[in-house]
Amino acid sequence: MRVTTVAGPPSVGKTSVVVKTATRFAAQGHKVGIVKFDSLSTTDDRVYQQAGLPVVVGLSGNVCPDHYFVSNIDDCLRWGIAQDYDFLIAESAGLCNRCSPHVQGVQAICVVDNLSGIHTPRKIGPMLKLADVVVITKGDIVSQAEREVFAYNVRLANPRAQIVAFHGITGQGAADLAAHMLTAPSVDTLEGRRLRFSMPSAVCPYCIGETAIGRDHQRGNVRKMCFGEPAR
Repeated sequence: MRVTTVAGPPSVGKTSVVVKTATRFAAQGHKVGIVKFDSLSTTDDRVYQQAGLPVVVGLSGNVCPDHYFVSNIDDCLRWGIAQDYDFLIAESAGLCNRCSPHVQGVQAICVVDNLSGIHTPRKIGPMLKLADVVVITKGDIVSQAEREVFAYNVRLANPRAQIVAFHGITGQGAADLAAHMLTAPSVDTLEGRRLRFSMPSAVCPYCIGETAIGRDHQRGNVRKMCFGEPAR
């Protein structure tokens, strides 16, 4: 079964990208399963169901959605195999720019949008820099110059990635993205595989429920700012 992970910041249009591309596969006779990860709640499963796509939902609750994703993705793969799907597409929650939900040997897509600003690609970490395909949405809302500068900065951040311009309403770009997804390697298990990059980590009081502010309440892995020094 071919597996693809789709990640990106919040509200960039990940669900629209997946729906338009997955329905294209389904129309060609492929069996496609969707896994939707989110934080506290989601209605995206209704969007998938209305499109006729089978979907399961995982909500991370008070756990980091990136950590929750990695803890459950192998179980999702087993579900997809049991359902005899040809494709399994796992859409992550809207993640912070530092997150890294990409797995070695599994096709990785990062979705970003032109509205976030032309310098945003430089600010996104391994989620963008280590993706196989970068999908750029909402290009119809900005000027041609802004689109070109944004795409150029994406190439600077990840010179190896394939770049696909995507219109979330019309589905323009779905054919190109589908062609890339057809090249995804087949996977029968994720056990023993590794992330392409380590995730953000901290073991501090706030990780386990502390709400009080102040040095007396900060223990464990705490990183403090250095005032008067250049930002790094």
